Amino acid sequence: MKSAVTTTAAALALLAQPVLAGNIEAPAPEPIISSPAITPTGPDWTGFYGGVQLGYADVDSNVAGVDGDGLIGGLIAGYDYDFGTFVLGAGIDYDFADITLTPGVDLENVLRVRLRGGVEVGNGLLYATGGYAEADASTLGSEDGYFIGAGYDYLITDQFSIGGEILYHEFDNYGPTTIDVDATTFQVRGAFRF
Repeated sequence: MKSAVTTTAAALALLAQPVLAGNIEAPAPEPIISSPAITPTGPDWTGFYGGVQLGYADVDSNVAGVDGDGLIGGLIAGYDYDFGTFVLGAGIDYDFADITLTPGVDLENVLRVRLRGGVEVGNGLLYATGGYAEADASTLGSEDGYFIGAGYDYLITDQFSIGGEILYHEFDNYGPTTIDVDATTFQVRGAFRF
């Protein structure tokens, strides 16, 4: 009977031991899988910019013989904020011109204060713009008006963009006259971004 008790005790002792399968080393920890970092799909347009623009202006009016066309160009400055794929911004332009509208009356400069909003398309920004415009003509002085338009800017590097823009301007009852003047401009723009 002592042999049966010893055998039973030995069997119970074996059953109480942990069962190890395979390697006697501790298992390697499971790798931690983290969610992938979200990266922007395009460049970051946030920041100030300044540069130049040059192009062509076509000026018309509601009076026969008061019109003209020619070169226009000047300085641009502004700030854009990038919301991901949508960009909002504000800026100011000052263009110089020497466009004869009628003998003794030349369009000399145009000031614009603008808002713009657009969507990123690859490394580019397709946008709509509009705002306040002021034109200055010799002998007639200056007149307030508005402008609307669209454009496309493309980032060559993180700090330099080129683009093109078309704008429509309207100035009603220019100066002391009842002449309504409208102008369309096509310009190429280059800007340093910082």
